[in-house]
Amino acid sequence: MTPLPNAWTLDPDTLAEAVALRHELHRCPEVSGAEHETAKRIASRMRTFGAEVATGLGGTGVAAVFGAGDRTLMIRAELDALPILEAEGPEHRSEVDGVGHLCGHDGHMAILFAVASALSRHAPATRVVLLFQPAEETGAGARAVLDDPKFAALRPDMAIALHNLPKLPLGAVALQEGPVACASKGLHVAFTGQTSHAARPENGRSPGLALARLIPALAALSRDVPTEDPRFRLATVTHARLGVPSFGISPGEAELQVTLRTLLNAEMEALEAEARGLIATMGAEFAPVITVHDPFSHSVNAPAATALLESATQGLPRVKGAIPMRPSEDFGLFGTEIPAAMLFLGSGTDHPELHNPDFDFPDALIPIGAEIFLRGIAVFSASKTDKMS
Repeated sequence: MTPLPNAWTLDPDTLAEAVALRHELHRCPEVSGAEHETAKRIASRMRTFGAEVATGLGGTGVAAVFGAGDRTLMIRAELDALPILEAEGPEHRSEVDGVGHLCGHDGHMAILFAVASALSRHAPATRVVLLFQPAEETGAGARAVLDDPKFAALRPDMAIALHNLPKLPLGAVALQEGPVACASKGLHVAFTGQTSHAARPENGRSPGLALARLIPALAALSRDVPTEDPRFRLATVTHARLGVPSFGISPGEAELQVTLRTLLNAEMEALEAEARGLIATMGAEFAPVITVHDPFSHSVNAPAATALLESATQGLPRVKGAIPMRPSEDFGLFGTEIPAAMLFLGSGTDHPELHNPDFDFPDALIPIGAEIFLRGIAVFSASKTDKMS
């Protein structure tokens, strides 16, 4: 195992500061695209470590650069929280009504804080970019960062990340080459008919029957195969509305939302085409208008980046069969342009699920995650360019 500089040892004071930062971020969550104060807090902390800091990446993103060299390793965390009301819980619970860090992004940021603290004490033998990405939860953040002209100067040779994963033993690692998280895309469909008196529905055009037929037809596009099967597909109707709540009006409009999910991007194209075909055929009378929301690329771990994380996680307990997971991860888009890999770190077998109102990132994962990334930096620094291409 590649040795770490003594200065990278995560002392109790550093870890206490990282935990304090997580609790601070947890109390003040911000949703995707609105992470202004979160970004200010992160940028301020990174400057105290002497990093070269870029702000406004893809909107509110922050990048902290340490070290120098002709090769760059990027490590990503996320800035955003969720529009979910947090349950009564820890003293550091959210102070923002209806918004909570219920996916663990506060913990991921705290891990990079601990990494930055170590790098400030001993500069890495390569260039390291710590990216705090906006809007992961909507699938918009990675694309915005990649498209930002400021990213060209930061563009890495390799990117790595982690995500906590409940129901795995605390601190256990799930990691593999190939697909690790699904592609997904939301379709919103609006139907327009004509209202009428409820006593004379024949004088209007209600989209009710079309909506009722379309819901099971979309669900039937799913395939009952394991998630790891390249043919996997899932269509989930997440919302449907018909007219307005009334006993006197036959409805004249409706809307439907469906989330499409596949293991790989190529299958997503086919699934979306089939879904659009059903909508166009079954809703033809009501001029359906389709808009796309929250598009996520598949996440596929590249061989070299996976090998780096394999080296960085030596000695940690491993879990098989936990990935690929059905949820999507915005980090996957980086992997379509840069060799990239993500590992999953167990939050505990009894830990609440991601996006649950009682989820709270385990502070015990901060030193584990930070040491993994520091070992990854050491491996990247010691490797030859041709081995990491």
